[in-house]
Amino acid sequence: MERRVELFSVDDVAIEYSVIGKGEPIFVFHGGHSNCREEFGYKGLAESGYSIITPSRAGYGKTSEAIGESLTAACEYYAKLLDHLQIEQVHVLAISAGGPTGIRFASLFPQRVTSLTLESAVSNEWLTPKDLEYKAAHIIFRPSVERFTWKMLGFFSNSFSKLMFNMMSSQFSSLSKEDIKQRIGDDDVAEFKKMNNRQRSGSGFLIDLKQAKELTGQDLRSISSPVLILHSKNDGFISLEHPYHAHKNIPHSEISIIDSWGHLIWIGKLASERDEKLISFLVSHKLEDSFFMKRNIY
Repeated sequence: MERRVELFSVDDVAIEYSVIGKGEPIFVFHGGHSNCREEFGYKGLAESGYSIITPSRAGYGKTSEAIGESLTAACEYYAKLLDHLQIEQVHVLAISAGGPTGIRFASLFPQRVTSLTLESAVSNEWLTPKDLEYKAAHIIFRPSVERFTWKMLGFFSNSFSKLMFNMMSSQFSSLSKEDIKQRIGDDDVAEFKKMNNRQRSGSGFLIDLKQAKELTGQDLRSISSPVLILHSKNDGFISLEHPYHAHKNIPHSEISIIDSWGHLIWIGKLASERDEKLISFLVSHKLEDSFFMKRNIY
C-alpha cells in the first residue's frame, strides 16, 4: 500500500497524518501504542476502494500532546484536519483505545460522520489506578521509558518471533495457548512481530488512560449515525462489557461478536470475517459523492 505521511500545523500545534488509497474517506482513530503508520485491517479497505486517513492521535507519532488536553479538544483538532483536507463527511473507524475518541467525535460532529465502526474498542471506563495494568503502564510506557520498552520488545520479537507471540498472546486472548495455536498461522506471527517493531507509546498511551475517564453515557446516547460494533468473544484485553455497553446505549447500533482468536481481530484465520462485515456495513451506508470528491486525491 502506498502511504503518504504529512504534518498539519494549526494553532501552534502539529498533527501528523497519513493517507492511503482513493475513494470514500475512512477516518481512523488508531489504537494504543500506534500512530498514523498503523497497518492492521487496512489492506482490505484500500483494495475495496476506500481512502484511509489516519491522524496520529494526541501524543503519538509527531502529533503534539497539547491537543490531548481533553477528549473534546482533541476531537476539535481532528475536525480541523478534515477542514484542511476539505472533507465534509467521513466514515469513522475507532480501534481499541481509540474508541473514546471515535465516540466523542461522532457525538460532537454528527453532521460529519456518515457511519461509525467500533473495533475491539473501549466504550466505558477502562483501566483505573487500582488495576495492576494501569500501574504497570505508568512505569513501562511513560515517555522517558517507552522507547526502551519497545526497543526491547522489537529485539526479542525479531529474534524469537514464535516464542514472543506465545508469551504475549495471553494478554490479547482469553483462549488457551493450544486453542490460540489452532487459530494463528506463521503469517500472523510475522504480522505480530511487525506490530512490535512499529509501535511506540510517546505520551499518547497515558493520555488515552486519562481520556477514557472523560467518556460519558451521553456521548453514546447522542450518536445519530449508524454504528457497527465489532468485537471478539475471546478478547482478553478489552472485555465484552465494552461492546455490550456501547450497543445498549448507542441508538441505531448493530453488534457483531465474532469468534476470532482475540483482541487483534485483523490477524488470524478468521480475519476475513472482519473485512466482510465491515465492508458490507460501509457499502450499505455510502457517502454522497459531493461530500468527498472535492479533491481528486480522494
